[in-house]
Formats: sequence, structure tokens, C-alpha cells
Amino acid sequence: MMDLSTRYLGLPLAHPFLPGASPLTQDLDLVLRLEDAGAPALIMHSLFEEDLVAQDAHPHAYLEQLLRIKRRTNLPVIASLNGTTAEGWLRYANLLERAGASALELNFYHVATDPLEDGIAVEHHAIDIVAVLKESIRIPIAVKLSPFFSALPHLAATLDSLGVDGLVLFNRFYQPDIDPERRSVTLSLRYSDSSELLLRLRAVAVLAERVKASLALSGGVHDTIDAVKAIMAGADVVQIVSALMKRGPAELDRIRDGFAAWGDAHDYDSVPEMRGTLCLARCPNPKTFERGNYRQVLRGATALSVPGAGH
Repeated sequence: MMDLSTRYLGLPLAHPFLPGASPLTQDLDLVLRLEDAGAPALIMHSLFEEDLVAQDAHPHAYLEQLLRIKRRTNLPVIASLNGTTAEGWLRYANLLERAGASALELNFYHVATDPLEDGIAVEHHAIDIVAVLKESIRIPIAVKLSPFFSALPHLAATLDSLGVDGLVLFNRFYQPDIDPERRSVTLSLRYSDSSELLLRLRAVAVLAERVKASLALSGGVHDTIDAVKAIMAGADVVQIVSALMKRGPAELDRIRDGFAAWGDAHDYDSVPEMRGTLCLARCPNPKTFERGNYRQVLRGATALSVPGAGH
């Protein structure tokens, strides 16, 4: 049988598939079902600084839920924090550490709308927060990033040099739509599908074996082959949310077992043996990885593939 064990943020895990931050952890019954389905760790739903400021509140409910999960399960619990101010990031990170979180995921969700704010300022905002938190708390820190940084490998390397323990690729932006008839903005939740995996695969493959931090792929993993691709690209763990929200906690067990069966059938003895086999660091011709696929795809889109062409 394939050895599925891995490590993430210094935590030993029985396998690389864990529930990502989602509303599932707000319900203790669902938490217990995730544990029964074999979750090796839990990432809690995000604590939002804006919510606390708007209500002039203390995060009692979040901290109490963290304590309940720790009391009722034997799983590492990774808290998720979404801050807006330097003071908020520091204050709530300290509270989460004192409450017993095994690690902390920093969920950076910054939407750049100011024409005077350049890309360097956006990057430095994240870098400065991480630098302060790495000096202030002892538990491992993972940074969850968006795909919209202009030089993601440079930012990742900078965060790595600060000692971050993990990078999560990527955050999902829930973009508003427009209702022309009502002349209003509409908001809706759309779960991911496997088409979103490609962006994540490329980013993980670029960073694998080039940074010391653990790499978590988040978004687009819905079946066995998606999971295999994620590990081959170089992910240490795979965070799954949409598949669990749509089909329930037992989906975690199905993906893990399917992955193990695929690995056995293809003679892989362990996750580390499979991990990174298709990352950029192992590519004999990096230029092919970076530009070759782009040219090949465009050349393949001939007029003959267009309906009605040639008639």
C-alpha cells in the first residue's frame, strides 16, 4: 500500500488532503463528520476583522469554537485570520495562539482599487504584516495569497526568507456581477470546479523545490486525477472545500482512497516519491515550461477547428 503520510507547517499528517477554510467548521457535528471521514487536520473558517469592528465585539465565539473542536477531536486545528489593519492582524493572531491553535493561516484578501497604489505597495503590505507576526507568535504561519501579484515567485521567495512555514495557492475572489435591468451589482457564491485547478498547478509547479515553505494547493480539486496532478506539481497538501460543500464530508474519504488506489496502480510507494515530479525545478528545459506550452496551444488553434471553417 502507498504510504500517504506527509508534513505541513511542521505537522505530521496521515495524508495530504484536508478541509480548507470554510463554514463547515462552524458546525461541530460537521467537524466530527470530517474527522470520521479521515481529515488529518482542520482549517477553521476565517475570522474577519471587519466583522468584529462593525459589531464592536471580541472574537469570543470564534475562540470558543476553536476550543470546542480541540476538546472534541484529536486533530491539529489551524486558525484562519483575515485582517485589515496591522493592529488587528497582531491582536487577533495573539489571541488565536493563546487559544491553542496549532498553526495560523493568514488569509490576505486585498482588492487593489486605488490608482495611486502600486504593486510594490501591495506586496509590502503583506510582507510587513508577516514580518511582525513571525516575530510575535510562535506557532507556524501559512500565508494564503491571491494569483494576481505581478511577480508571485519573487513575493513567495521574500516571504520564504522571512521564515513563513507555508504558502497557500490560491485565495478565490468572489467577483460581483452586474444586473443591467436593475442597474445594480449582484453577488453570488459559485463553487469551484476542476477548470480552476490549472492556475494553481502552474503556480505550485513554479515554486516547488525552490522555497523551503510547505506548499498547499487550494481550489479546483474535485476528483482523484485532480489530486494526483496537485501532488505531482509539488503540493505538500491539498485543501478541499467546494467538493465537501457540495457532496458532504465523506467526499474527503473518497478522494483520499482514489488517490491511494491510483498511486498503487502506478507503482508509487509514497507521497514524497510522487511530489514534484512535474515541477519547474525538475524540468530539463525550463523555457519549454515557461513559453513553449503557450506557443503550442496558440498554434493548435487553427481555423479548421472553428465550426463552419472551410465551407
